[in-house]
Amino acid sequence: MPQGDYIELYKKRNGYRLDHFDRKRKREAREVHKRSYRAQTSRSNKRRKTDDEVNDGALPPYLLDRETTTRAKVLSNTIKQKRKEKAGKWEVPLPKVRPMAEDEIFKVKDSRKRKTKHWKRMITKATFVGPGFTRKPPKYESFIRPSGLRFTKAHVTHPELKCTFNLEIIGIKKNPNGPMYTSLGVLTKGTIIEVNVSELGLVTPAGKIVWGKYAQVTNNPENDGCINAVLLV
Repeated sequence: MPQGDYIELYKKRNGYRLDHFDRKRKREAREVHKRSYRAQTSRSNKRRKTDDEVNDGALPPYLLDRETTTRAKVLSNTIKQKRKEKAGKWEVPLPKVRPMAEDEIFKVKDSRKRKTKHWKRMITKATFVGPGFTRKPPKYESFIRPSGLRFTKAHVTHPELKCTFNLEIIGIKKNPNGPMYTSLGVLTKGTIIEVNVSELGLVTPAGKIVWGKYAQVTNNPENDGCINAVLLV
């Protein structure tokens, strides 16, 4: 007997389990049903062995609903044009501004008696703080916004009227340096601010008075001591 047939040798010496032939009969009976179930539910490749003859210039079914490529191109071009028009509606006077480093905006403040804590930051740029703002206790204040660099009004120029108005700032929409500076109210060159234009008498097509409008800061307020902005019309 070959060396590998140890199972056969064991069967000859010790025989079978008492229920061996019964289990074998049941397994064979179940196999028919399993084969039937696999045939009904399998997702195998059911491609035919022989292909039909294909005429020259024939289109596959998934391309039949496309009339011509030119129609699709025209459609995509019109969509692109609409997007450009929509984007052009909100063009800003300063599309690109110089990015500022964190060290340029923040100054590390040493706190406590031994000057060992370095987690406080003082903002060195102009800031806007809303009227309902309440300071935290100085001990727990992470970001210090100096009162001398806080602004509530801006010199806003209307590009069509060529006039400048001193308007109140309602809030800051976006600082180009990042969302953290937007939430802190930091005013740098290129920042989009919302100003109160009620005194200009602007009216919507429906006849309602416009209260707030966006403007972009065009100068460096921390150097000039004032905020100059251009209204986004």
